[in-house]
Amino acid sequence: MKPNNAGGTACASPVEVTDKLRRYARHVVLPQVGEQGQEKLLASSVLMIGAGGLGSSALAYLAAAGVGHVGVVEYDRVELSNLQRQILFESSDLGRLKVEAAADRISEINEDCRVTLFPVRLKETNAREMVRDFDVVVDGSDNFATRFAVAAACMQEKKPLISAAISGFSAQLSTFKPYLGKPHPCYRCFVPELPEREITCAQEGIIGPLAGVMGSMQALEAVKELLGIGESLSGQLLVMDALSMDIRKVALPRDAACAHCGQ
Repeated sequence: MKPNNAGGTACASPVEVTDKLRRYARHVVLPQVGEQGQEKLLASSVLMIGAGGLGSSALAYLAAAGVGHVGVVEYDRVELSNLQRQILFESSDLGRLKVEAAADRISEINEDCRVTLFPVRLKETNAREMVRDFDVVVDGSDNFATRFAVAAACMQEKKPLISAAISGFSAQLSTFKPYLGKPHPCYRCFVPELPEREITCAQEGIIGPLAGVMGSMQALEAVKELLGIGESLSGQLLVMDALSMDIRKVALPRDAACAHCGQ
């Protein structure tokens, strides 16, 4: 196997090859993955929007899975209140840029994973440039303005978007691929307009482990999209109530009247 590092070369000795196979052995034995699929992951790239509760878990599992290149978009710094759910960070990271602390953890998890940092706020004006060079985009942002900008950029650049949101004990997850045409919806088929008032996680709260659950699910869906295996969540919304552990999928149809993708 060849790691996807900048300037990387094929493994130089049988010992290195054996170590690589050993790292990903539980993937390689899966018939849906195999050695060819693992090579594909090592050559793949994922852009993570946000390095908070969702992003921390998703990034950790993407790196561990052997995704060769991850980008991290996050302008914020680590605060004490983050440590309740943002598992990439620890007390010694307080005050650091989240992208820098995240890059350190990712390199500790898997040296095969190359990290590109975007310590900026994603906006309509820069979103397309960010998503363009990545295979899959995972959105763990915490506001609708960012979600709308990411969704529009992914539709324009024809990139699968895996979007999740959490609040309190509730969560939702879906994949958006509107560029494939009917019946695939876009994010604006789901949320047509910016809400008049957004309630922040600081106001409503988040149970910590739920961020890990949903971030892990995002990583799982990203791996499935990269490998082209399983059933995509495009056109479906997974909804979870953590208090009752009720998990269900509901149809998320394409809206013929959608101003962004409707036809």
